[in-house]
Amino acid sequence: MTTPLSTKDILAQLQSTADGPLTRATSAHPQLYRDAGIAALEHDRIWAQDWLCPGMAAEIPKPGDYITYTIGDDPVFITRGQDGTIRTFSNICRHRMMVMLQGSGNAGKVVCPYHAWTYDLQGNLRGAGHMERSDGFDKKDHCLPQIRTEVWQGWIYITLNQDAAPVADNLAALNPLVDQFKLDHYIPVSTQDHLWDTNWKLLTENFMESYHLPTAHKATLGGWLPLDTVEFPDEVHDAFTFQIFEKLPDSTYGVAHKDNTHLQGRWRHTSVMPTVFPSHMYVLAPDHCWYLSLRPHGVGQVHVRFGVAIAPEVHAEFEGPERDAWMADLNHFFDHVNEEDRTVVEGIYAGSGAGLAAPGNLSWLEREIHDFQKYLSGRLAG
Repeated sequence: MTTPLSTKDILAQLQSTADGPLTRATSAHPQLYRDAGIAALEHDRIWAQDWLCPGMAAEIPKPGDYITYTIGDDPVFITRGQDGTIRTFSNICRHRMMVMLQGSGNAGKVVCPYHAWTYDLQGNLRGAGHMERSDGFDKKDHCLPQIRTEVWQGWIYITLNQDAAPVADNLAALNPLVDQFKLDHYIPVSTQDHLWDTNWKLLTENFMESYHLPTAHKATLGGWLPLDTVEFPDEVHDAFTFQIFEKLPDSTYGVAHKDNTHLQGRWRHTSVMPTVFPSHMYVLAPDHCWYLSLRPHGVGQVHVRFGVAIAPEVHAEFEGPERDAWMADLNHFFDHVNEEDRTVVEGIYAGSGAGLAAPGNLSWLEREIHDFQKYLSGRLAG
C-alpha cells in the first residue's frame, strides 16, 4: 500500500523528480492530483498569478462580441469594444454581486439581470435606476474592475497579476515556430465547454505527450504520427514547452491545403504542439488548429474549453451544404478524439485514488511532462 503523504512531502517528491534528469524521472505521487492542500497552493500561486487563455481573438471579431471565463473564483467576460480593442472585466455587478453575462454572444451593453444596472463596453456604469436617494452615489465610482489582457499570435491571455511579465516576452522563443503558420488568420469553427471527472494536471499531462497516441487514439489519429519524428525544445522554458511532429502525407487532417503557399518542405505535413503553462495547449497544423483551455473545478473535476479553427484556404474550399457536411465530419472526428482522451484521464484519476497506486518511470516521449513538473515545482515548492 502507498503511504499517504503530507502536502509538504508530496511537494518534496515533485521537486526531487523535477530537479533530476529525464532518464530517472517518474510520474508524480498520486496525491499530487487529490490533495486539498495542493489545490489551495495552486489557487494562490498559479491561477491568481499566471496568464490564462480563454480563447482566440477571432472568436470575438465584432464590437460587442463576448466570451465568459473564470480566473480561480472570479467570473470575467472578455469583449471587443467599439474601438476594436479586446478588454476583460469582472463579470460581477457592482450593486449586489450578481453574475451578469453567461456563455458567449454579442451585446452593445452589459445589463445586470437582477436590477438592470447597465455598463458600457469600457466597463463604465451608465445606468443605475432609483439610486437618487443614496447619499454621494456617483456612477463614476462603480466601474467594473478591468483585468489585464494581452493578445499574442491570435490568442487572448488574461491575468490577475499586474506584475506578470508580458506574454510576448514569455513566449518569444515560440515565435519562429508559430509565425510560419499565420495562426492569426485561422477561422474559428467550433467551441465547446465540458466538465470532466479528473484533475486538471492529468489532462494537461495527457495532452502534451505522444506516447499514448498509438494506443489510446488508435481509432482516430494514432496511426498518422510516426513517433520517431517527435522533437522537443533544446532547452527548458519556464512559461511553456512544446513538441514538433510530422504527419503521414496521406493523413486526413494535419497536412497543408494545395492553396497554402507559405509552408514549404516538411512543414507542409508538420505540426507544432505547444503547452503554455499552466493550462493552455494546442495543436497547430497546416490546415487546422485545435486547443484546450483548462480550469479546475474542485480537486476532481476540470472545466474543459475546446476549440477548433481552420486555415483560411481550407475554409474557402467549401460553401453552403458542402461546408456544413465537411464541418460535421471534422467536429465528429474531434469529438471522438476528446472521448478517447476523456476515457483515459478519468481512468487515471480513478486509479490515483487506489491504495496500490505509485509513481512510474517516464518515457523519453514524455519529456514535456518532466518540463511541466519543473514548472509545478517552481510555482508550488519554490
